[in-house]
Amino acid sequence: MKSAGIYIHIPFCSIKCMYCDFYSITEKGDIIQRFIDAITKEIDSCTIDVSEWSLDTIFIGGGTPSILEVNEIEKILSSIYKNFDLSNLKEITIEANPGEAPIERLKSLNYLGINRLSIGVQSLQPELLKFLSRIHDSKQIYDTFDNARSAGFQNINCDLIYSIPDQTLEMWLNDLEAIINLEPEHISAYTLTVEKGTELFKMVANKNVHMPDDSQNSEWFIKTRDKLILNDYHPYEISNFSKPNLECRHNLHYWRIEPYLAFGPSAHGFDGYNRWNNVRNLNNYIEKLTSGEPPISKIEKLTLLDKINEYIGFGLRMDKGITLDKIPQPFRKSFESNLLSIDKKYPNCFLKIGANIALSQTGLLFSDQIIPDLLL
Repeated sequence: MKSAGIYIHIPFCSIKCMYCDFYSITEKGDIIQRFIDAITKEIDSCTIDVSEWSLDTIFIGGGTPSILEVNEIEKILSSIYKNFDLSNLKEITIEANPGEAPIERLKSLNYLGINRLSIGVQSLQPELLKFLSRIHDSKQIYDTFDNARSAGFQNINCDLIYSIPDQTLEMWLNDLEAIINLEPEHISAYTLTVEKGTELFKMVANKNVHMPDDSQNSEWFIKTRDKLILNDYHPYEISNFSKPNLECRHNLHYWRIEPYLAFGPSAHGFDGYNRWNNVRNLNNYIEKLTSGEPPISKIEKLTLLDKINEYIGFGLRMDKGITLDKIPQPFRKSFESNLLSIDKKYPNCFLKIGANIALSQTGLLFSDQIIPDLLL
């Protein structure tokens, strides 16, 4: 049996954050009910053979899933349970923003079997939250976390962003310390990335905003890792840290190139052979399903070389790295040649134990340069 997951994309937000390139809309009204009808229809009509899969995770992302009413989330989950064998299910995650997940809603979500909450903290600094166009404040962060604990959530992730323009190292370390003191089971710490199509991209292109330089990003990356490791958060992926045995099981499916179903507008799925993505427009998504069409906009069949490159690319983002034995013999010589060349160009960047290769802390700093050069 192949370990596998299910991703559900909820495309609604109260406001569009200036740095976010995930598909979301802020207008709601009666379109929410039409969306619920469409996504349950997509789930009901799924024809992918999952008989050899062990579906053990569900991730409800967005958007801001926590702004939906509980009965709306329940309808989606009921359709999932009706159509798939979930006897091996271990983790159901839902994303929530501070101030947009009241305690009674959290209790009801936990009662539905959702056992992991991912809170979009991002920052505790008022001026930085305003810059990021976040609509919560630091009090709502603490309240949402406390409410989640009271509601029964024993597995909580907090998302944080660093290398924000005008953010000082003191601000960042204070934020990190404050979140560590809450004792979540998982912390995701990302550098602010300029993505095409976002408001941040326009601001940087017009030189209204200047992003921190690479040397600052490197320094803060190391300080972040050191601080989280010191507090027993294991860095199992470049930007993700967890208490022992509390890694995000669902995200591991992505990084291990394991299959996952995906439902909702803009959702991406993988069946072990093909990657596909749904249309990135809610009205188009609803129209297609209403007319009996699949909402897929693109399908890509992976070649053996594609799969090898994904194994290298995703695997080297993780602390365990990759194993040479998993690279088929005809391709191994090319990979070893690339590795030898890059090892000279970037000394002290690889950890090698037998046939296993991982990036050192120095290597992780240069991962954006190293990994593409290693691909076949």
